[in-house]
Amino acid sequence: MAVTKEHKEFHAVDFAQGWRTPEGYPAGIQQKILSGSIDEAAKRGSRSRLLRFEPGVYTTAPFVHDHWEEVYLVSGDLTVGNDENGDGGEPFQAGTYACRPPGAPHGPFKSNGGCVLFEIHYYDPA
Repeated sequence: MAVTKEHKEFHAVDFAQGWRTPEGYPAGIQQKILSGSIDEAAKRGSRSRLLRFEPGVYTTAPFVHDHWEEVYLVSGDLTVGNDENGDGGEPFQAGTYACRPPGAPHGPFKSNGGCVLFEIHYYDPA
């Protein structure tokens, strides 16, 4: 199955509107879908999104999903591996990248000063 996304040439991304908290995420973490979509039930699709953390926001449990995920930390700071109180973990700064295969546990996550991530999610072709 081919991955389908719209053809989009360079255009301004509106950082003021279009942000939504993804299901299962705490308030203060929001996504903005740039292109595509992913159907986790059917295990197909591809999407590109921005994910932003407000300062001090953190998750409390690792994430695991069945699709690939590539993440680039565009701005700010992100701590990976904090505990359920938001303490500890390994800090990263803008300019860092991660590539996670399906089934790889990752997180929890925290941002002290806030951050913006660019993410690509996709399934292997069938």
